[in-house]
Amino acid sequence: MAKPRKETGRAFMVGRFQPFHNGHLAVIKEILKENRSIIIGIGSAQYSHTLKDPPFTAGERHLMISSSLEQEGIYNFYLVPIEDVNSNPLWVAHVESLTPPGFDRVYTNNPPLVRRLFQESGYEVRSMKLLNRKDWSGTSIRKKIISGEDWKSDVPKAVAEIIEEIDGVTRLRELTQSDE
Repeated sequence: MAKPRKETGRAFMVGRFQPFHNGHLAVIKEILKENRSIIIGIGSAQYSHTLKDPPFTAGERHLMISSSLEQEGIYNFYLVPIEDVNSNPLWVAHVESLTPPGFDRVYTNNPPLVRRLFQESGYEVRSMKLLNRKDWSGTSIRKKIISGEDWKSDVPKAVAEIIEEIDGVTRLRELTQSDE
């Protein structure tokens, strides 16, 4: 059993943010009610331009998140791109090596494995309330973008602007095309 960590009031959450949406924003606001600051891990940072995995680059996701939070007047955050290591025993150490020191609380709704890995490393792990999952999920928003449905109401204004700036709508639609 890992020893308990000194309380710092700094939280950690990780996600792919494909794209960053209103649900993510609401969760971060809730986390910051209980914590002094938050480290946000941008997961699967090495991937982009795929339909199933991240269609957006880590840099684009970084810009989406930072612009959205700053538009909300939130500045007590750190963004860290985190590449997959594909080794469960090494994953928490990998995250720790990339993030600022001192987070003591982890927020995740990911599979039980993520919870278990952080708990075994001595972290307090909490779940987040999922809000409006019908509309506020990366999969749902990407489907809306591809099919031409309204998706802008599901993301912060900054995200919609960035997706338009990088021509993300065309990118997503082209990713659905087959080479056959």
